[in-house]
Amino acid sequence: MRKEYDFAQLKQAEPKYLRRAKAAVTMRLDPTVIAYFRSLASEIGMPYQSLINYVLKDYANHGLAPTANWGGPRRKRAG
Repeated sequence: MRKEYDFAQLKQAEPKYLRRAKAAVTMRLDPTVIAYFRSLASEIGMPYQSLINYVLKDYANHGLAPTANWGGPRRKRAG
């Protein structure tokens, strides 16, 4: 071991988990929706909450708007 070390060149460590922190939210979902995602997640081998997050993230990334009784086919949002 050295007697002295030069730490001037070191960069501050940033834990990986801080960059991708997720917000905890409470949502009320229909039991059939939860059952569907649990079943699907089980088939693919991933946690159902991660699957729900993935689906919602994909929806948001593509700028899609909801279709259920809110007028017409699914379309991209402006902006």
